[in-house]
Amino acid sequence: MPKDVSRPRRVAEQLQRELAELISREVKDPRVGLLTLTGVDVTPDYAHAKVYFTLLGGAEKAAGAMEGLQCAAGFLRSQVAHRMKLRITPQLHFVYDASVENGAHLSQLIDSAIAGKVAD
Repeated sequence: MPKDVSRPRRVAEQLQRELAELISREVKDPRVGLLTLTGVDVTPDYAHAKVYFTLLGGAEKAAGAMEGLQCAAGFLRSQVAHRMKLRITPQLHFVYDASVENGAHLSQLIDSAIAGKVAD
């Protein structure tokens, strides 16, 4: 019988919602400021989850936020275990997602290129 391929995706989406709420309401670490969870990837055996985040301070504040999130990872994992009722609660691995900054930079380059053509 084939495995349900949509279940890991649903678990990842629920994990992202729970973590976003927990980080905004429960984590009191000042290094973890206003951040946004951009995605979660869960392994097929649910043992590990990569949590992608971005924040307003950019790459300069990312290292501090990463340390704060790693310190809070055990607390977050235990809270997720109580909320989600999974048999295996994944270990959380936080990864800074620079794609939002890259997209904004490309958009700025395109806008400046278009403005240069209009000026000619």
